[in-house]
Amino acid sequence: MQTLNAFERHLINRFQGGVELSQRPFHQMARVLDADEDEVLETIERLLNEGWLSRFGPLYNAERLGGSLVLAAMSVPETRFDTVVEQVNALPEVAHNYRRDHWLNMWFVLATDSADSMDLVIRQIETETDLQVFAFPKEQEFYLGLWFDMGDDGSFNTRSIPAVESASPQPLDDLDRRIIAETQKGLPLTHDPCETVAEQVGCWPSEVVRRMENMLENGIIRRMGLVPNHYRLGFKGNGMTVWNIPDDQLEEAGHQLGAMDFVSHCYARPRHLPDWPYNLFAMVHGRDRTDVMEKVAELSHQLRRYNQGHEVLFSSAVLKKTGMRLAI
Repeated sequence: MQTLNAFERHLINRFQGGVELSQRPFHQMARVLDADEDEVLETIERLLNEGWLSRFGPLYNAERLGGSLVLAAMSVPETRFDTVVEQVNALPEVAHNYRRDHWLNMWFVLATDSADSMDLVIRQIETETDLQVFAFPKEQEFYLGLWFDMGDDGSFNTRSIPAVESASPQPLDDLDRRIIAETQKGLPLTHDPCETVAEQVGCWPSEVVRRMENMLENGIIRRMGLVPNHYRLGFKGNGMTVWNIPDDQLEEAGHQLGAMDFVSHCYARPRHLPDWPYNLFAMVHGRDRTDVMEKVAELSHQLRRYNQGHEVLFSSAVLKKTGMRLAI
């Protein structure tokens, strides 16, 4: 199996958590790594093409942009599964779609520019598929972020990315929105990405830097950096754990769960009684399902005072993975 060399590992390890925003980010990264700017740029381009990285650039916060982001699920008959996949994936609002081993066997993320638009998309899916959509909007975020550490011996470990406190969001004008539209799929792979963006949106490159720095400070951009593809890195045992926690203990349990190094997402989401009693969701990553179940046992012990039942939903197929694309 193809592996990463020492320079590639060091590059990913160093710049997952953040890249300094400037008109020459690859030059800045090269200085940190004592490398050549072209070498850094060409390496990132190759890692993206080979699937080791899923993106390079800003990760935007949909809610801070005034949009809506909802996790949704359906129970799809096996005889219709492929047809429903095509129907759901055809919608541009569907950012990710996974098959999971559960009676709710299709799980997808919807991203829209408003709550009203979200309701329309959900109704459209129900009408086109004649299936119920279980919507799980985020009610509280306890943690979002995961860092994949790669050792020189080929080993991989996970750890939390430190949370960054963000100030109240600032209103966006038309130029801000044009910049977001040009960069939400990633930064251009050029020596001066901000100059390339500036040419597309009609401003000076320094203005692109200034406005994106402001968005970073105000939490509109969660972070700027390299995003590894955990499947390509070998973390193929990915389980969505769901927990039934008493409502008055949910916040305490959520913060405990989100503090675990191997948890990448941890949210409070609504129950759908009587079918779905769970109100705490956490993604757990491991080498395989056995590794994940060992970690879930650790989580179960951590939550023993609160846990009234839990399940692990393993992803068995990636049906779509394009990332958030808001029509802003």
